Amino acid sequence: MAPLSFSIAHSLPEVILALGALFLVLFGAIRGKESDGPTTEIAVGLLGAAILAILLGAKTEAVVFDGAFIDDGFGRFMKVLTLLGSLVTLIMGQDFLEREKIAKFEFPILILLSTLGMLMLISATSLIALYLGLELMSLSLYVIAAFKRDDLRASEAGLKYFVLGALSSGMLLYGASLLYGFAGTVSFAGIAEAVHGKASLGVIFGLVFLMTGLAFKMSAVPFHMWTPDVYEGAPTPVTAFFASAAKMAAVAITVRVIMTAFPGVTAQWRQIIIFISILSMALGAFAAIGQANIKRLMAYSAIGHIGFALVGLAAATEAGVAAVLVYMAIYLVMTLGTFAAILSMRVGGESVEKISDLSGLARTDGVTAFFLAMMMFSLAGIPPLAGFFAKWYVFNAAIQAQLYPLAVIGVLSSAVAAYYYLRIVKVMYFDEPAPAFDKPAPALRVVLAVTGLLVLFFFAYPGLFIDATTAAAKSLF
Repeated sequence: MAPLSFSIAHSLPEVILALGALFLVLFGAIRGKESDGPTTEIAVGLLGAAILAILLGAKTEAVVFDGAFIDDGFGRFMKVLTLLGSLVTLIMGQDFLEREKIAKFEFPILILLSTLGMLMLISATSLIALYLGLELMSLSLYVIAAFKRDDLRASEAGLKYFVLGALSSGMLLYGASLLYGFAGTVSFAGIAEAVHGKASLGVIFGLVFLMTGLAFKMSAVPFHMWTPDVYEGAPTPVTAFFASAAKMAAVAITVRVIMTAFPGVTAQWRQIIIFISILSMALGAFAAIGQANIKRLMAYSAIGHIGFALVGLAAATEAGVAAVLVYMAIYLVMTLGTFAAILSMRVGGESVEKISDLSGLARTDGVTAFFLAMMMFSLAGIPPLAGFFAKWYVFNAAIQAQLYPLAVIGVLSSAVAAYYYLRIVKVMYFDEPAPAFDKPAPALRVVLAVTGLLVLFFFAYPGLFIDATTAAAKSLF
């Protein structure tokens, strides 16, 4: 058993968030209404401190807390992405929450607790640790989805997510109990040893139920049904949080479970991944075409992008996992940039969400229109923007693994999806101007500009970033 100081050194980001959240609960309770603004600032500082703890901490691999928690390169990479998603969401959302009069001190605390759950989830090396992280993440997400209590849509979004989330957790637990029954252990390494090359029916059933729970969190088809309603109904900063940080954690644990607990039954789990990948890409491509609400469109877009990311995982190789990491990092940047633009959509102090509200934006706010157009081109995968490279890496990994039909379906889905991204650009540049938007908050301008430049100039110097993803993927094998 490792000494406590060693365990804490390797779980410092989690310790920072846990102690910080406890402090903020006390701070908010004692200061009351006065704490609303400072709580967000302290929470942003804590998330920043957690990122620094990862970047400046030890780069060695260690398994701590009696084998339930691992600190490795893969985990550190995905944790930085998750923390960035949470931090940028808090910065972008503050102005929105104040205008909607829901800037309560509980909001940043719930974001911190949910992020803590995500970090625990990413580093889980046993089924029990996985479930604890998943539930801590989910319980906070249920609450913030319905954070705008006076809004019927938000309440409906929270309730829908809670009911379906409880169902998916039950399925995941059932799968975990089956796996425990057949393997006699809850640790991923123990399961890998027990099921190596012996894919009994019980193990397959356990794997399918476990994957069902994880597919729900990733919003992969056919467990995506909550996504459009929750994205549309939840307050926009919450939707941004769902689309960024929560996606990173869900994909990270899916990759970790599959690559570390089931390396001996690749043929079986690959079929599941290919199935949900194809369905997600197809549904994401076709269902978004008829959408009029931009948040709902982003929900179907997210479903499609999860399908593309899973193409890399289906390859079941080191290059495939590295491609998933590249994809998720670029997807995070594109998503945060797009939501910065969506949060800027205000007319006369009221938020607007219709795609038609973007009509003629190029003439009323050329800068926002330009950067949002770059996000749309990138999401569509048009070269030389970052989104093109994201898709290129996952399709390349699939081709190397000889999954030619999967790569072809991916390319065709991408071509169909380009239609609705380009339609938004057409609306902004060629339609008659709608009423001009209010001046956006400086934070939104900065996020949109930074993400826009990253997407635009990724091709100029991708080397350092690709090296980081390759090193992170290597740590899983």
